[in-house]
Amino acid sequence: MSEFRKAKKSVEVTAGESVKILRELQELSQNELAKLTGMPQSTISAIENNRIRLGVERSKVLARSLGCHPAVLVFPGWDIAIESAA
Repeated sequence: MSEFRKAKKSVEVTAGESVKILRELQELSQNELAKLTGMPQSTISAIENNRIRLGVERSKVLARSLGCHPAVLVFPGWDIAIESAA
């Protein structure tokens, strides 16, 4: 049994994928999100497909429209190791 390792409980996602996931969970089209943010739909598409970087300013605008903190978009794979105080 020592040859097996535990499966990870998380999934690696990019910043663009996190934008797409949150947008789809809220049942918004790229066009609808574009209207909410004032960004062109082509920019939303480029972000979601990782053709352009999200960046701090875009993350603030998108986070406001998606109802989340910008860090959720900028650092989707952030893993905080919680150590117990023994």
